Amino acid sequence: MDGRALRSERTKQLIIEAYLALLDESPEMPTASQIAKRAGYSVRSVFGRFDDMLALTVAAADYAFAEGLSRDVHRHAGGSRARRLRGMVERRSDLFERWLPLWRVLQNHQNESELVSARIGRIRDAMWTRLALIYGVELASLPEFERKMLQIALEQLTDFESWARMRERHGLSVEEARDVWIMAIDRLLPQTPPQEAEPARV
Repeated sequence: MDGRALRSERTKQLIIEAYLALLDESPEMPTASQIAKRAGYSVRSVFGRFDDMLALTVAAADYAFAEGLSRDVHRHAGGSRARRLRGMVERRSDLFERWLPLWRVLQNHQNESELVSARIGRIRDAMWTRLALIYGVELASLPEFERKMLQIALEQLTDFESWARMRERHGLSVEEARDVWIMAIDRLLPQTPPQEAEPARV
């Protein structure tokens, strides 16, 4: 990329970061004027790079998705049941703490844009796939129908809405909410096959 293109990409990045920062401060979608002021650009610069606010929201969703994928999920895919449980819950809760305001904006506007709706589906698909990866040992021990039903239950248990209720409605701290998830997931999962269980400590 030449210098001009690099500067344009950097401007887009700063606008996205300003948009996300404002979402963290208020649940309402920020205005173009607020975003421009936070990013240090004009409103014209905002709409010079994004057709409208929904296009900016889609770009922000892609930014968040890329950050989520950059975390090494495979690091938590092996090892003992307790290690996998703790690793998955910590990772997912960190992501939800950061991206819950953006998720709510996506939910609020999913009927206005097929692109927004597609991003929601993409995020849900990724979370579904990672559940299968992290708890594959336990899920594989079940018949196909039971395995699917349990994975649906785990998906419902560990989604954005579940995390928001624990943190906001019930006033749990991050660690308390994590402990609830770990306890519930551990009770839902079938027994880990002996060869996959954590080895005895000497």
